[in-house]
Amino acid sequence: MYEAILFDLDGTLLDTLEDLADSCNAVLAARGLPTHPTDSYRVFVGDGMENLFRRALPQGRRDDEGEVRACVEAMRVEYGKRWARKTVPYEGIRELLDGIAGRNVAAAVLSNKPHEFTVEMVDRFFGPGRFQAVFGARPGVAKKPDPAAALEVSRILAVPPSRFLYAGDTNTDMRTAVNAGMFPLGVLWGFRGAMELKEAGARTLIAHPGQILDLLGGAP
Repeated sequence: MYEAILFDLDGTLLDTLEDLADSCNAVLAARGLPTHPTDSYRVFVGDGMENLFRRALPQGRRDDEGEVRACVEAMRVEYGKRWARKTVPYEGIRELLDGIAGRNVAAAVLSNKPHEFTVEMVDRFFGPGRFQAVFGARPGVAKKPDPAAALEVSRILAVPPSRFLYAGDTNTDMRTAVNAGMFPLGVLWGFRGAMELKEAGARTLIAHPGQILDLLGGAP
């Protein structure tokens, strides 16, 4: 039934929370601003760096576009130092990808993380060539939940959207899947919870990566 799977990155393939939190807190601290506990970043991240700072900056400074832009530039530097310090693939992800490779199923990654970080991280943790397409946030391409990038992946892989599973851990991912006409598959090991995923359109929720192979079917 499914010929391809599109993965979110942060909170789905990789547990990036601590490196993201440490980097953002470093930016805030350097500007003399309050920092946040790591768990707060579960709801801060997922919609690009600009929105990260619109959530992390103190009330009254979140609408200052100049400050947001400055923080984003500083975040690129800080995250560039830290992105591989604590980040790891979630348990079962490598086995899942091996199982997908043994089936006639294409795989791709789509993130709201800047494109250069997305590509570098996928190559570092999973090796080049593991996915048929890898995209992060790029100038001129609308971020998720806009379906433009997901539909671009569909065209590149020559697989209709209706034949895609879309696996993600946030409402942004589920809305992207719905908007693109893909099957919204909510993963429960990431940054958000079941209620958020269901309310955003998840048709199935899974607790372990291996369950994706059951949905794909077919012998490895």
